[in-house]
Amino acid sequence: MISFPSIHSATAPAPAPAALFPRRNSLHLSSFYRPPPPSTRRHDRLLVRSIDAAQPYDHESRLLDRLDQSSKLKIAIIGFGNYGQFLAKAFVRHGHTVYAHSRRDYRTVAEPLGVAFFSDVHDLCEQHPDVILLSTSIISTESVLRSLPLQRLRRNTLFVDVLSVKEFPKNIFLQVLPDHFDILCTHPMFGPESGKNSWENLPLVFDKVRIGEEDSRVDRVKNFLDIFEKEGCGMVEMTCAEHDKYAAGSQFITHTMGRILEKLQLETTPINTKGYETLLKLVENTASDSFDLYYGLFMYNKNAMEQLERLDLAFESLKKELFGHLHEVLRKQLFGKSEEGGLQRPMLAKLPKNGTPFLPSQSEGFGSS
Repeated sequence: MISFPSIHSATAPAPAPAALFPRRNSLHLSSFYRPPPPSTRRHDRLLVRSIDAAQPYDHESRLLDRLDQSSKLKIAIIGFGNYGQFLAKAFVRHGHTVYAHSRRDYRTVAEPLGVAFFSDVHDLCEQHPDVILLSTSIISTESVLRSLPLQRLRRNTLFVDVLSVKEFPKNIFLQVLPDHFDILCTHPMFGPESGKNSWENLPLVFDKVRIGEEDSRVDRVKNFLDIFEKEGCGMVEMTCAEHDKYAAGSQFITHTMGRILEKLQLETTPINTKGYETLLKLVENTASDSFDLYYGLFMYNKNAMEQLERLDLAFESLKKELFGHLHEVLRKQLFGKSEEGGLQRPMLAKLPKNGTPFLPSQSEGFGSS
């Protein structure tokens, strides 16, 4: 019987298995070789308790980075004027890739903002953006939409508008865009002037007109709306019809009053009141917008004409109330206490038939005495 020295001997190193068993030996090494037991000394044990701090690009970090990148959008802005540039700054700030196209060459404006400008809309569409955002004037929306080379886009591209009226672009989108395109109608209720410092608590109205059921398409809409929500906007979901009804009674009236006051050529004075300052600010905010915007609010919102008629009636009613009170003052001036005694003076001839009050001068004997 062959005897072997102990493999775990403390006095001599264990012989190599190859020396103990020549290659021709048919015995398997596993029958004899056992690994040494783990050391019980503390300095012989290496315990890994955390890898996050030492490895910034570990699996968890890569997953988070991949998730973050999946929420980023490629947004193409059609109409890169003042408002388009205003929105682009926020889109870039949130890490989205932004393309732009406009009739004018805004290349020198786009580059500092981190926006890729395309003078040819075909080249822009070949970038296959996730979102096509129309930031054109209301009156040019239909012609611009019909001019887009839809065949160069991906079949499920999301179309978004930011117009001040909603039923009009909704109907145009549904007429022009094939069924496989998604539609989201939005209206940020603020602009470059009112939103220059912050979008906090400023309303964004939106209507998910037509969105595909796939998770990717639902998530894309959420990622787009998240831009406004993260900026602090008040998110208001309502139908396009509801929006236009409310907007005619608020936005259109606001712009109308601003335009009327602009015609009065109001100027600041050394004794401005807070109310007067508010009027001057209203003129500034509304007059800075193009007349095309105001015309679009009237032309493409069926509720606007009703608001104009109500405004006319309200002004006439106010004038009648004002002149009615003035007539009472004049009656007291003209008749004094004679009415109490049943006497009448012939000064009623001084009141014209059209109802406009006649203010007698002191030279005619009607002074303040």
